Formats: sequence, C-alpha cells, structure tokens
Amino acid sequence: MTPIKLLLAPIRRIVSFPLFQLVVANALDWLVEQTVRLCAAIFEVKSFTRSWLTTGFMIAYVYLAGVLILLVAKDRGRHRGCGAQERIRLDQCDCARARDCRLSGVAAAQAIRPAEIPQAVWEERFAWPADDRPPYPPLSHRILRAVVIYLVFALVLAALLQAFTPFPALTWLGRLIGIP
Repeated sequence: MTPIKLLLAPIRRIVSFPLFQLVVANALDWLVEQTVRLCAAIFEVKSFTRSWLTTGFMIAYVYLAGVLILLVAKDRGRHRGCGAQERIRLDQCDCARARDCRLSGVAAAQAIRPAEIPQAVWEERFAWPADDRPPYPPLSHRILRAVVIYLVFALVLAALLQAFTPFPALTWLGRLIGIP
C-alpha cells in the first residue's frame, strides 16, 4: 500500500491545490452552462427546469469524468502493472515451485495446477472456457446493453415526470425526436 501512496502523492498534491480545484470547477460550470443553453435552444426552459438541468448535467459530467478516469487508470494499470501483479500473486502463492522459480504467466499457472487435475478442467474452471472464448460478452454488446439500460431508465423517468409532475417530459422528448 505504501508504494501506491508514494506514486499517487504528486497527483494528490496537485488535486488538493485550491487553484486547480477552482479551474476544474469553472470548467465544469462552463460545460454545464453550455449544455443547458443547448437544451434551451431545443425546448423551452424556465427557471425551475433550468435548475434541474444544471444539477442533472453537473452530476452526469462528474460521473462521466469519474468513469473515464477509472477506464484510463484500468488501461494503464493493465499494461504497466502486469509484472507487479504477477509478482504479488506469486509471493502469495503457496506453491513452492512457482514461488521458488519465480515463474510468470502460463508457466506459473502450470506450476500451480495440481497434477491430478487435467489442464482442460483447470483452464475451464479458473481461466478461459474450453472453447477459447472470453468468459464475458464482447465490448460492443456490453456498450449496447448499457446504452439500452440508460435509455429505458430515462424513458421511465420521463414517464414518471409526465405522470406525477406538471412537466411534459414525454412531450418534450417527442418534439426533440420529431414526433408531433
């Protein structure tokens, strides 16, 4: 944990600097204001709606920035941290052969696998499925599923707004799409 803190110390110091926080807050405020103006050009926005849009876009942009930061960190960690992760796994491994020989990758997995378990069973249970496909859906399917889930959520939210508040959210969406 200490090496991670040491590596992140310069970033934490910059992020905690008040001038940096002011610049980020101003940039976020400007981005939200431009988005609200774009929405005001598409449909009628009054003061109460403007405050809801401002709050919603603020939350959405912060959420989006956090997701992007995590994706970049995950991508960087995948490429740079593989050696360290393998070393940590091997140090924690109870298999003497893998730990003593400092094997990595496939060799370490083969050294850790007990002799009585066949390679195909071991791989299917702890690594990739037997047909050599990844155990998760392709990226395009995951993105499409997330987009569909968010669209359904937005439509349900718009329907609830239409039904229980004086805001004609579905009417606005209909006009936005071009449905009379």
